[in-house]
Amino acid sequence: MNDQYSIIAKELTKKFGDFTAVDEISFKVKKGDIFGFLGANGAGKTTAMRMLTGLSKPTSGNAVVAGYNVNTQPEKVKQRIGYMSQKFSLYEDLKVKENINFYGGIYGLKGDHLKNAVDDLLHRLELYEDADTMVRSLPLGWKQKLAFSTAIIHKPSVVFLDEPTGGVDPITRREFWRMIYEASAEGITVFVTTHYMDEAEYCNQVAIMVDGKIEALDHPGALRQMYGVDSMDDVFYILARDAKRGEG
Repeated sequence: MNDQYSIIAKELTKKFGDFTAVDEISFKVKKGDIFGFLGANGAGKTTAMRMLTGLSKPTSGNAVVAGYNVNTQPEKVKQRIGYMSQKFSLYEDLKVKENINFYGGIYGLKGDHLKNAVDDLLHRLELYEDADTMVRSLPLGWKQKLAFSTAIIHKPSVVFLDEPTGGVDPITRREFWRMIYEASAEGITVFVTTHYMDEAEYCNQVAIMVDGKIEALDHPGALRQMYGVDSMDDVFYILARDAKRGEG
């Protein structure tokens, strides 16, 4: 693998029967970059992410993530990445510290290494006094921050964020992106799916998926210039206005 890149995908494809969910997508993500994976519901974003995280085997094509092949080394991939889903990231009926301990253990931290990582995270988030608070009682914004922090507690090479800011207010979204920038500055590659086109402006590189294919791939500024528009919303509209897929 080229040491410059954390993710290399080549003609990655996923079919379900006669339906092609992801259609021969290819791209590279540099180490430490924030890579935005944009598209409407049904575009194939989550299916692509599942292949890249080793959770779903490609029908054809290949990808190397954090130095490991998703086809032949999916378990190695899982050890070197973090993952945060919008729908399920924390156990609501566990306390803050219990959640951090649980995910730290899942990511392979043990003994003093785990204890130190938990203490560091609680201090960094200023949640030490809330360590025994049930997660369900936290405001949504704090849940999002905690979920992201547990996803990178083991200092992975790559963290995958699936619609991480869905349903949160604009201020919380900005705070969440500040945490993403900090992770990137520490050398963690961030792969984020979103349908908020303004968030594309925060990314080093953006891929726009339409009907399972990557229709555009470049820096946000370059894409705006290429299509002669002022916003990523306009870029997306031009590319997706004839999309055949809707929900899903």
